[in-house]
Amino acid sequence: MNDAAKALKEFKPRKQFFVGIDSDGCAFDTMGIKHRECFCPWMIGCFGLQPVAQAARECKDFADLFSKTRGANRHKTLKLILEKLLPSHPMVKQRGFNVPQLPYYFAWVDDPKSVLSNDGLRRAIANAKDPQAKKEFELALDWSKKVNQAVKDIVKGVPPFPFVRESLEKMRPLADVIVVSGTPSEALVREWEEHDIAKYTDVIAGQEMGTKAQHLEYATKGKYEKDHVLMIGDAPGDMQAARENNALFYPVMPGKETESWKRFYEGAFDRFIKGKYAGGYEQKLAAEFEMTLPEKPAWER
Repeated sequence: MNDAAKALKEFKPRKQFFVGIDSDGCAFDTMGIKHRECFCPWMIGCFGLQPVAQAARECKDFADLFSKTRGANRHKTLKLILEKLLPSHPMVKQRGFNVPQLPYYFAWVDDPKSVLSNDGLRRAIANAKDPQAKKEFELALDWSKKVNQAVKDIVKGVPPFPFVRESLEKMRPLADVIVVSGTPSEALVREWEEHDIAKYTDVIAGQEMGTKAQHLEYATKGKYEKDHVLMIGDAPGDMQAARENNALFYPVMPGKETESWKRFYEGAFDRFIKGKYAGGYEQKLAAEFEMTLPEKPAWER
């Protein structure tokens, strides 16, 4: 990992407890507008999916909002859609449409050494020896940059969910708080500052600082006692990041975000501080969370 993660690696605890919070779809109701109005239109435009635009939209909704891949890195989700979901869609099969395949880009996405960000793509372009590889990386970068610009232009004035601000105010005196997200840092800082809640955080960590699991590792490993680290998230990847770091997990249920934050504010955080969160209570919430997101899209079920 490069020096972008320095703020996390050098982070020193100020409190006994630590809380990591995902941003899109967790703290902010921005998942729908970002994916439907920014990610999806440019995916259709950049990758020539106009003949099967409706199928592409259905795949994007499923992959990013209503399945177990919700909240995944944009490049992982794009690969999943182009390689698997879209080719299997009935509309695509009926129309005999050939979904573009990008083998060099797909291999880059799957490579654990890749940094799945715009900077990572720029490095891949610089290092590409095959003209086709360079072309694929440039196409993916063009899409990603256009998405970022669309987010900047379109996603404004979307407030945090009810009880997020109250929860941050409640946490601040007792826990170190860091934003743990796969979104580019520039967008994260803009959103958290726009709504005057960045002041409740110690670090705002975006995709440039690594994966969510790496964020938690850098910020917490060897720095807090057992069961003193909690990750709040709305996606299976958030729960996986917590598990990889032996952290506790609090789920913000998709479709029940306000109720989830109310429950956190009124009881779950107190349980965490009092050492009564781990065990049966966490397991019950995790089981409820697992039931909310299917693995396969409707056309495959």
